[in-house]
Amino acid sequence: MSAIFDFSSLLTVILLIICTCAYLRDMRPAMFDVGQTLQPGDTRLKRTGVTGFFWKMSRIGERLSPYVGASCVIMAINLLFFK
Repeated sequence: MSAIFDFSSLLTVILLIICTCAYLRDMRPAMFDVGQTLQPGDTRLKRTGVTGFFWKMSRIGERLSPYVGASCVIMAINLLFFK
């Protein structure tokens, strides 16, 4: 079954994306600065496209790291012992 249609697999994929993006941003921050644009009159950079999505996932991983870590542990226990 596809990960999109199974809720448990979808959560696992989202957690893996968040953790991977946070790790990559920590190791290579310039990788996430590619899709930035600054429009005239704006004060904030706009991150668009795929790099903007990955930047947002890395920001979630940075700011909510205790909760993301706890979710990863819970998901690992669920996958190891209950599936």
